[in-house]
Amino acid sequence: MTQWVGWLRRLGPEPCAMVSVMATEGSAPRGAGTRMLVTAEGQQGTIGGGQLEFRAVEQARAILDHPRGTWRVQDYPLGPLLGQCCGGRVRLLIEHVDPQALDWLHDAEPGWMLETRLEEGSVARAVFQRETATRQTARGERPRVGTRMVEPVGERPRPVYLFGAGHVGQAIARHMIGLPLQLAWFDTRPELAALDGVTIMPEEEIAHCIEEAPADAAIAILTHDHPLDYHLTLAALSRDPVAFVGLIGSSTKIARFRSRLKADGISEEALARLTTPIGVPGVRGKEPDVIAIAVLAQLLQLRGQ
Repeated sequence: MTQWVGWLRRLGPEPCAMVSVMATEGSAPRGAGTRMLVTAEGQQGTIGGGQLEFRAVEQARAILDHPRGTWRVQDYPLGPLLGQCCGGRVRLLIEHVDPQALDWLHDAEPGWMLETRLEEGSVARAVFQRETATRQTARGERPRVGTRMVEPVGERPRPVYLFGAGHVGQAIARHMIGLPLQLAWFDTRPELAALDGVTIMPEEEIAHCIEEAPADAAIAILTHDHPLDYHLTLAALSRDPVAFVGLIGSSTKIARFRSRLKADGISEEALARLTTPIGVPGVRGKEPDVIAIAVLAQLLQLRGQ
């Protein structure tokens, strides 16, 4: 996740501290790379809540009394020290953000690597296209001046090609905010052009979007029109495999589609790539928000694949 990069880019004049999870061991509320920004009156993000976050916020606000660039590393055993039942350990980097040291943000994009160097009175960062990550530990000697750490800027969000801007499509787009998913949203109805993020395309051209989807894309088909759904499903199964092809529909619709797809030359192997009905099994309800959350949960299951 790279929300914290956006937060830094929008940093105002108010003094701000950043809390970074450097490393964890055992059970911990959030993983390495998680960050939050803390000001005197508020915060953005979370490192997991509870006593850990309460202590971290205290430390972050305390560091605002020191010069910009000041940093410290704090270790927290979650069981004995904080009374949390997780039982793990967390190592945090807490720094007073120096707005003059944020030039690296211009190149900070998912897929790039971020180098962090702890220097006397400052934290220096740079972004590289190719670099090997360094694994940190939450035990042993704490990082000190001269320590160099390398991590991904953030995971590349999975492209989601969403076809259909009706009630369910709108709910999916609405609930996708904040998830590691990148929306490409299409419909054929001109009256929906006012929806933020929707691309309106002629029906005869919309399948070309499927041809252009990258191999790691998820394709979700839930338009207002069954023939259009079929046209898009046929296109999705006719091309090189993508990470996910999902189709909304009743059992009757699905049976008809499968029969037609076979007749149109789609192999059993390709048909096996079709997920239908779409959404995590066992989630009941036809409300748009229920369907949307089931679909997004299913897409999140693709992480690491």
